[in-house]
Amino acid sequence: MRFARHATGSADGPGLRCPGERSRRNTGRRAPTPGGATHATPPGVVSFPDDSGGAATYESHGEGNAISIPGKSQEPRVNERIRIPQVRVIGDDGSQIGILATREAIAMAQSKGLDLVEVAPTARPPVCKIMDYGKFKYEQNRAAKAAKKKQHQMQLKEVKMRPKIEDHDYDFKLKHARTFLEQRDKVKFTVTFRGREMAHQELGYKIIEQVLHDLSDVAVVEQSPRAEGRTVSLVLSPKAQTSARPAHKPGADKAPTDGAAPAS
Repeated sequence: MRFARHATGSADGPGLRCPGERSRRNTGRRAPTPGGATHATPPGVVSFPDDSGGAATYESHGEGNAISIPGKSQEPRVNERIRIPQVRVIGDDGSQIGILATREAIAMAQSKGLDLVEVAPTARPPVCKIMDYGKFKYEQNRAAKAAKKKQHQMQLKEVKMRPKIEDHDYDFKLKHARTFLEQRDKVKFTVTFRGREMAHQELGYKIIEQVLHDLSDVAVVEQSPRAEGRTVSLVLSPKAQTSARPAHKPGADKAPTDGAAPAS
């Protein structure tokens, strides 16, 4: 068997080892983790074994050993989940109770049939409020649904026309376009040419100009008329909504005096 000579750096001088033999210098290394990582876990970080044999790592944020899980929305801590020794308490009626021990604050909330909810975790000490957490979550979800219902996702509607469109068809399509604009949607008008109509594109531009004139009260031009192959297109967007308030006339809020004679 052939031996390879390697310097070990020990007092005994150079040593011999076989080609497949593990080096003695590796015996002092840290054994790898199931996930393959050999580095030490830094302070403030907690590792838990996962199903794949690796380790899921979560960061600890000091007081209370709160663990933040990536990708998950953080909900307020309630009752026994509050690990801070002392908290600043706000009563269920909004009154300032003061700084209390957490256990005492939880007992006070439970005596009223309510919960102690952490509303300002970054304050020192954290601020907690006595409330009905179930009712609070219900009102939050209800407000979020109402706000989502009021939101309108603007869409782009398309109205197609021909250069020789009849007046009835023009009025019908213009009515639909006005409805789209009133619903806060954009409208794209497209005039398509066929065959010999390409030689008379001025007819398409004439229809586009008529559309601009008829919808000037509810729309503004977002994309000017332009030719694209066999089509001429125009994009309109709804006008910004302005709340018009009636002008206040001086002296209009003064009631006439009974029995007062008109000035001569």
